[in-house]
Amino acid sequence: MPALYAQPYDLSANGFYFESMENYAAKADSNCNDYGNPVEEYEIQFIDGDQMDRDLAKAWGINQANTGQYLEACESWDDHDKLVFIIAVGEVGYSFDPATVSPSDFDVDIYRVDSMKELAEQFVEEGLFGEIPEHLAHYIDLDSIANDLAMDYTETEITGQRLVYRAV
Repeated sequence: MPALYAQPYDLSANGFYFESMENYAAKADSNCNDYGNPVEEYEIQFIDGDQMDRDLAKAWGINQANTGQYLEACESWDDHDKLVFIIAVGEVGYSFDPATVSPSDFDVDIYRVDSMKELAEQFVEEGLFGEIPEHLAHYIDLDSIANDLAMDYTETEITGQRLVYRAV
C-alpha cells in the first residue's frame, strides 16, 4: 500500500502521513492550524510505494476528493490493470470518473517489446501477415513494417519497462 502525505494549504498547519482513508480521516479530523482552527484543504502527495503505484497516482491526479478511490485501485487492481489505466489516462489523455472507473473501460493493447521493430518481428512470427515461406522470410523488410506500425502504435516506458501500445 502506498504511503501518502496530506500537505495543508494553510501554511500555519502541519501535514501528516497516511496509508488508508480511515487513517486519513482520523488525522484530518484532529488536525488544527497554529490558531486552533480545523484544517480543511490538503494537497495529497505520493511519498512511498512501488513505481507502478507512483505512476498510477500521477495518472490518477490524486487529490483530496479522489484519494479513497485511488487507494482502492492500488489494492484491488493487478499490475496489468494499473498499466492499462496509466496508458489510457496518463499517456493518451482519456477522462475517467473515479467513482466508477474500471480498467475494462479502456481499449488498450499492450505489447511488452522494446521497439516497433521487435513488435513487427513478433507479428510476422505470429503469422499476422500470413504464411511466409522460409526461403522468403529473410526478404521481409521489418523496418518498413515497424514504420507502418508506428502510425497506430506508440512506444513508451513505464516503471522502467519499454512497451508498445495501441489505444482505440
